[in-house]
Amino acid sequence: MIPGISSLTANKKIYFASDFHLGAPSLKESREREFTIVKWLNQIEADAQAIFLLGDIFDFWFEYKYVVPKGFVRLLGKLADLTDKGIHVVFFTGNHDMWMFDYFPQELNIPIYRQAQTITINDKKILIGHGDGLGETGWSYKLLKKIFSSSICQWAFARIHPNFGFRIAHFWSKKSREGSSLSASDSPDPEKEWIFKYCQKIEEQAHHDYYVFGHRHLTLDLEINQQSRYINIGEWMDQYTYGIFDGKTFKLLQFEK
Repeated sequence: MIPGISSLTANKKIYFASDFHLGAPSLKESREREFTIVKWLNQIEADAQAIFLLGDIFDFWFEYKYVVPKGFVRLLGKLADLTDKGIHVVFFTGNHDMWMFDYFPQELNIPIYRQAQTITINDKKILIGHGDGLGETGWSYKLLKKIFSSSICQWAFARIHPNFGFRIAHFWSKKSREGSSLSASDSPDPEKEWIFKYCQKIEEQAHHDYYVFGHRHLTLDLEINQQSRYINIGEWMDQYTYGIFDGKTFKLLQFEK
């Protein structure tokens, strides 16, 4: 459970965004995207009670004991500004930025979650997460994620010089990004969409009004039953889509650059 956000005050909203992949595919394109993201944050802060960032915000991230990755200063500064103003910002790690530790909680006052979490807002029950590794994802990926999440793997990577380690990591991230996402023009069969199937199984065990995930680089709004929907909020490399919850209904919108 995520504390501190159980009801919306008048005229306030909850925002959701995922898969910025800052750092990819080039410094120039990433910087332009970062400017757009900050512009969006500036626009929504007037009525945002909370902002959920659902993973893969960075194409790769690793925190050493005393340093963090170079770049992204505009986004980090804006996030600090939002939390200083009392706006809740919550970060879910994705498969590209799973190696986050204490920097965001200590420096930006942003809690980090590594697993999907349930939150109830205005009596609406929402399951939130990045989306990777859920349901019938291949065993090889689940094994790889378990290895990468291990303290031994993280300790070993920290001993590699950053110039070499980050080169390897960005190459790996590119391959992972190309393999795990679909293009915006694809129309997946809901019965084969594995996050949707995962949500169906969860719904059989415990009712949720909304299931909100990222990871797939698709904007999806699929009905699980008459009282429950699976929503995938898309990405910011091409679509610039996000979710907004006003306490009663959930909408998918596109930010006009």
